[in-house]
Amino acid sequence: MHSETPYEITPTTPYGDPHHRPTTVQQRPVILPADIPPGVDWVTLPNGVRTLAYTHPTPAPTPVPAAQPIPAWAKTTALLAPTVGGGIAAAGIGLSYAAPGLIAMSHALWSAAALIVAAVIAVPVLLHTARRATGSSGSRSGTSTHITQNVTATGLFGRANGTINHH
Repeated sequence: MHSETPYEITPTTPYGDPHHRPTTVQQRPVILPADIPPGVDWVTLPNGVRTLAYTHPTPAPTPVPAAQPIPAWAKTTALLAPTVGGGIAAAGIGLSYAAPGLIAMSHALWSAAALIVAAVIAVPVLLHTARRATGSSGSRSGTSTHITQNVTATGLFGRANGTINHH
């Protein structure tokens, strides 16, 4: 039995038996090639006997397309891919080494921002409190000084004249 066939082919006549020796010469049937239907062909069995059998058509080999040259953009992209990947990996490693310092700088920046906000609020409050405690309104002698300034000009680019009066 052949390994490709899951069943055993047994001929219905003694013509396929190699051990059969007929005493009289028998006429074998003749089949003309025009009488053989499509999908049927002469095959040789594992024991050497030739017989007709159904066959699977052999597909025509598909032509192998000719190799195309690789475009320049594909070469450039292929060369850039590991470079970009390496740069991203290096940036990740650098950030992992810099993380403690970045965290410390973040805390320092928040502290500086809090100090600036406190100074913006505290300085005017302290100045106002200090003026109230001394009882002054901003002058050294206790009397207030008034300054009046009068400026006149003729035209858009004319010369300006002015007077300053202390009261």
